[in-house]
Amino acid sequence: MARRNHHTITIFLVDDHEVVRVGLRAVLDRAPGLSVVGEAATPEDAITGVGRTRPHVVLMDIRLADSDGSSGIEAAREILSRYPETRLLFLTSYHDTATVRAAILAGAHGYVLKDIAASLLIDAIRTVASGRSLLDPQITDRTLDWLRTTAETSDLAKPQALSPQEKRILPLVAEGKTNKEIAVALNLSDKTVKNYLANMFAKLKISRRSQAAAFYARISM
Repeated sequence: MARRNHHTITIFLVDDHEVVRVGLRAVLDRAPGLSVVGEAATPEDAITGVGRTRPHVVLMDIRLADSDGSSGIEAAREILSRYPETRLLFLTSYHDTATVRAAILAGAHGYVLKDIAASLLIDAIRTVASGRSLLDPQITDRTLDWLRTTAETSDLAKPQALSPQEKRILPLVAEGKTNKEIAVALNLSDKTVKNYLANMFAKLKISRRSQAAAFYARISM
């Protein structure tokens, strides 16, 4: 199924509660410029459905039925791996630091809590669809504390060690952007971005994007 015109943000819903999906569809389909193109209750159906509908934004709960609590995370990782142009926004009631951290490391572009007002949820979807990242204000401080702690306890190099291009790439990595998104933003090839990241990780003595985000958080304070 092809995406609709570029003026419409298409959305795929993933939640194991039918009443939640029905309510979300009713709210979102009434919002100007938004259209729900599919829904799923399980990780498997979510991955298949996203592949079929190719939405701009996947709105997903982080814990789905018959799971050990990580099924939403795993599905998100798989979706973003297969369809890197897709934006993913978690809508959940879980706000513990470990869960939020797992979502960020999975590549999620946004994380909001289910007590959010309808108007703010619509704004969040538009924010994520526009290419920006978003965290619910209720969890932002704790997430920043985690990033600061990670930065303080990591053996990281000085920012002067990075080349000008690497310094441009670093904040984009911290925002959770994929290699493809960074390539588009900086007018580079995917392979070039991959090479810059490899060099940057070697200089900073890190191996994960989360460590790069922690490093950026520290030098931006």
